[in-house]
Amino acid sequence: MGEPGGGVWRRAGIAGAAIGVLAAGAAAGVAVERLTVSRSVRRKARLALDATGPFGTLRGTPGRALADDGTILAYETDEAEAGRADEGFGGPLTVVFSHGFCLDQDSWHYQRAALRGRVRTVFWDQRGHGRSERGGGKPVGIELLGRDLKAVVDAAAPEGPLVLVGHSMGGMTVMALAEQYPELVRDRVVGVAFVGTSPGRLEEVSYGLPLAGVNAVRRVLPGMLRTLGSQAELVEKGRRATADLFAGLVKKYSFASKDVDPAVVRFAERMIESVPVDVVAEFYPAFGAHDKLAALAAFRGLPALALVGDRDLVTPAAHTEAIAEALPGAERVVVPDAGHLVMLERPEAVTEALAALLARAGEGTDNG
Repeated sequence: MGEPGGGVWRRAGIAGAAIGVLAAGAAAGVAVERLTVSRSVRRKARLALDATGPFGTLRGTPGRALADDGTILAYETDEAEAGRADEGFGGPLTVVFSHGFCLDQDSWHYQRAALRGRVRTVFWDQRGHGRSERGGGKPVGIELLGRDLKAVVDAAAPEGPLVLVGHSMGGMTVMALAEQYPELVRDRVVGVAFVGTSPGRLEEVSYGLPLAGVNAVRRVLPGMLRTLGSQAELVEKGRRATADLFAGLVKKYSFASKDVDPAVVRFAERMIESVPVDVVAEFYPAFGAHDKLAALAAFRGLPALALVGDRDLVTPAAHTEAIAEALPGAERVVVPDAGHLVMLERPEAVTEALAALLARAGEGTDNG
């Protein structure tokens, strides 16, 4: 028999590896890789990829917003070049980007680079992610995230027209903002983009697993996260010990194409593994309770984008279709051969769709 602590260590490793994804569907592929590539070679490759590419190096003017519970939220602003700020909007437009669960503002790297200087942008870190404070350590609901976004808007863009962009949990945050502050949407929002997100019914998502498997995961994962959330240091050690499995899970549930840049995959790993397991435990229950389909009514009549990767296992295309149906006239974009992190996997398609949204938003403002 193994040592008494072995079971706890093993559970910590599994839970740590599962952060940011739901199930261990990639385990078999990782096991095969272990037979052919030594652990030291894989570790050296990860270190080399960490030093590759510009990911995470784009920085703007830093700012801090104060949430209604006193949590400090970090954001950065990129200003438009002189002469571009007022084009088509009757005032300085600001595009506010909200990132997804277990990511941070750098997940918008490619879109930030493409829009830099062309339009004023705000990128922020959701509470417990990136440079933002964690908060009180209590369960986090999507409604609270909507209020956080309002605090960021108040601090970073207190006046002028807005375009709101949200990926995954960030899209849910945008919906929560609209539900609680419909007057803000009415008075200031001129466009909205939902990227790989969901209006609700996430309990029906199978994550590419057989029904029995995903139901089993749903039964044990909340309790496991609660238990191991109080053993965060142990879990983080376990996650490092199971780095190969974790990498396989990230790739399976974040990307779909075989030709995705390994540096991009490693960048996603670093973002996801930076979020402590106790933060994951605080956020996880919110997704089962998320139901914001009715809140989308606040955006009707506005230029809107509903975009998703065709092989997204986390927020499948049917959820984006539900958003588009709730927003008649929204541009529907299904990006081929793309997974959940479509803005990193197929950045050109996402940036092009966002640029088209901004053009339509400008036309609508001119006509209004």
